[in-house]
Parts: sequence; structure tokens; C-alpha cells
Amino acid sequence: MSTTLGIDLGTQHLKALVYDAGTRRILSSAMSPLEIDQRQDGSAEQQAQWWIDALHDALSQLDKQSVRSVSAIGVSGQQHGFVPIDKSGAVLAPVKLWCDTSTENECDQLTEAMGGVDSCIKSAGNPILPGYTASKVLWFKQTHPKLYEQMDCVLLPHDYLNYYLTGEHCMEAGDASGTGFLDVRERRWSSEMLKALDPERDLSASLPPLRTDNEFIGELRAEVAAATGLPAGIPVSTGGGDNMMGAIGTGNVAAGRMTVSLGTSGTVYAYSDTPVVDPQGEIAAFCSSTGGWLPLLCTMNCTVTTELVRGLLGADIEAFETLVAGAPRGAGGILTLPFFNGERTPNLPRGKGCLVGIDANNASRDNLLRSAMEGATFALRFGIDRLADLGVTADEIVLTGGGANSATWRQLIADVCDRRVTVLEQSEGAALGAALQALAALDKQPVEAIVGEHLSAAAELGCEPEKSAVELYSDVYRSYQSSVDAITPLYQ
Repeated sequence: MSTTLGIDLGTQHLKALVYDAGTRRILSSAMSPLEIDQRQDGSAEQQAQWWIDALHDALSQLDKQSVRSVSAIGVSGQQHGFVPIDKSGAVLAPVKLWCDTSTENECDQLTEAMGGVDSCIKSAGNPILPGYTASKVLWFKQTHPKLYEQMDCVLLPHDYLNYYLTGEHCMEAGDASGTGFLDVRERRWSSEMLKALDPERDLSASLPPLRTDNEFIGELRAEVAAATGLPAGIPVSTGGGDNMMGAIGTGNVAAGRMTVSLGTSGTVYAYSDTPVVDPQGEIAAFCSSTGGWLPLLCTMNCTVTTELVRGLLGADIEAFETLVAGAPRGAGGILTLPFFNGERTPNLPRGKGCLVGIDANNASRDNLLRSAMEGATFALRFGIDRLADLGVTADEIVLTGGGANSATWRQLIADVCDRRVTVLEQSEGAALGAALQALAALDKQPVEAIVGEHLSAAAELGCEPEKSAVELYSDVYRSYQSSVDAITPLYQ
């Protein structure tokens, strides 16, 4: 059997793990932290070199024997980031990230050039939202025209790691869905959107080959092998966006299962055999990395919310769990609208976090902490309801991400969403998904078959919705939605 390396380039850290298919266990794993340069104008950027440094740091922490045993590599990465490179492969500017909301004006310009939101959805399946790559390209063109002229290729974050590892330029259809200029129905670049981005330049010439099959893109460069201890020449698979690799890592490769990720951002997604395009543009119409589609809702403030409030109130992780578990359901009437970094759904890039319903009687530490967790959960519940409106349903939620470590949050998800919650024995999400994708390519098996063999539920961590809690949260959720509607005009 084979040993594969899974790499996940996240927002706050890069993770690497070595997975042994024979024993079905992770032999070694490590993380390296990443900084974010965030500014008041909504900018959120990282230097691509930070990713390379973090990769080497994480690999250096892994067990050396495990590293030497690796037969193939798969890479997952945060979506939407804009990495412009010149002909020599040099990165031309700091990388604008998925959580960058500074390009709202460029979104408006592109939407107007396309003839409106409906035309954007007709052309590519998605509206142009802050965070998507398209508006970042236009920003770069208008803000740094001389550097834009030097741009030879547009890459996404995981593409850039693939390029560093192999020297090959390519983009994978699932991750490319988040650019805003891929026609997700046909898995081809939208000529209309590219023309709106630049009427004078053929931008398709600056886009790398689009990969739609699970295959190897190249071999590990000798220089990288020498610096990391990995075997030279081992193959690197296509990889994909963190949500697409998270779908593989949670077994979300067939209809009927839904994944909820409680990470820096919160995501809700489910596999579909056919394109799912939301005429209202609230659900992202993405492709999966397994030949299907992955309709998805993303919120920008999931564990961002709980970590911010936890820090303000001076509660460590253990105290946080105790206080939240002891607080009443509904947090005594306090509602947190968790738009601290602006928000994608609802589309409020200039949004701010709000507390609603706080008074002299309920203003307590435990209620404020509980409300933060509930607010982040309500934002995800909207996605589940909207997916159902589009015909995408599931009886089971597979929970992943750091928030899934909280027993209170697991039960809250079950109660708010009125669905059974499952947590897998293999809790590494996107990094494991990348390792499994590489394993499937190595063994020449369908990803679905690999997932069925290598993933299993942790029965002791699962939970069922409690009827009384479901009824209570149904009312609280309606109040939350009414509050969102009330504050929306303040930030539009």
C-alpha cells in the first residue's frame, strides 16, 4: 500500500500530514502559523513567500522516516486568492485573499460591464462578489497597470504551491469555480466575463490549463526534494480548493451528505450530480473536484466570531466550553450578528458585527459567549435552508473544522439545523482529502472508492437534535433573520 502527503494551505496556518493507506492512519502531522496583513479598507493579504516558508517549516516538523516514505503529494488551498506571476515565475504583488473585501467597487464595475447580476449568473453561474478572484484582477489592472502588463499567468493559492513543487502551471476546475470567470456548468472559461475584465487583452492566454480529471500534474522538483527530505520525482496530484478537498476528506462525494465546516470561515456544501445555480446568487455554484458539483454557502465569520469574543472576555478554550455549555439556549435573548470582517452571505462587504437584545438582565459573560457561537451557527443555517430551496437536501451533517472539537457546538448544530451530526474518526478535513486524492491517483481508483475504504464515523462524537431545542431555536433563528434584515440597510 501507499503513503501520501496531504498539504492544506489555510488562512491562519499551513498543515501537512503523512497518511499510510496500509494501516489507515496518519503517521505524522504538523502545522505552521501564517500571518495576515489586514487593513481598515477591507484589504486582507499575504505574501506568497510566507506560504513557501510555512511549507518548509511544517515539513521539517514531520517524522523524517515518514517523509522519506511518501509516494505522492496532494495540495489543498484557501480559495479565491489572486497570485499574479511574471514569465520568470516571480509573484508580482501581495496576494489578495478570500476575505479581502476592498474590491467592492471593482465588483460593481464588472457587474455593470456584464449587464447586471443576472447576466453574470447566466454567463458563469455566479454573481461577482467581493472575495472572488475576478474583482482582484480588475483591481490589479487599475491600481498597478505596469505590473499588470508583466502578468504572464494567474494562479490561485493551491496552484502556486503546485507550481513551486513541480514547476507546472495548471488550475483545477473546483478551485477555479471561485474565480468568478469559470462557466461552472460547462467547466470552461467564460469568454464574456474575461472580456468584461479586459476588453483589450485576451486574458485566456494568462490562464493556466484547466484540469478536470483526478490525475498527476507533474513530479517533485529535485531542489524541493533536497530541501525537504521528500523523495525526488514523486508525483503531485491536481489538488484543489480547501472546500473541494474538505468534501473528499469528509466523504461528501455523493448525494445525500452535507458538510459543515467550522473554521475561520464557515461553509456549508453538498455534492450534486448536476449543476446547481442559484438565481439569487446566495449559494455559490461551484464544481467539485470529483466530476460533479458542490453548491456551497460561505460565511466570513465563523470561528472568527467565537475567537474574537472569547479574547475580549478573557476566556481560554476550557473556560469557553464550560461557560457556553452552562448558558441558556438562546443566550438570554442576546443575538450576535457576526459580520466582524464584513460578510459574503448576506452580501455586506462593509458589514460590522452587531449585538441585538442586550440589556441589564442578560449582559453576562456566558450569554455573550453563547450568543457568539449561536450567531455563527445561524449564519450557516441560512445556507442549509437555501440549499433545500434549490433541491439539495441531506438528513446528516458531517462536521469538520476546529469548531467541531466543541461538544456544545456539535449539539448546537444538530439543534439549530434539525439534523443528525456526524464527526469522522479522521478529523483532518482538507489535508486528509488532499492525501486521499493523491492516493486515488496513485492507485488509479475513483476517489469515491478510496473515500469509502478510508473514512469512518466516530460514534461517540455524533449527536441527534433534541426536539425541545429544535423548537426553541426555530423561533430564535427567525428573530436572528429579522435582525439581519433590519441592519442590512446600514451597511449597503
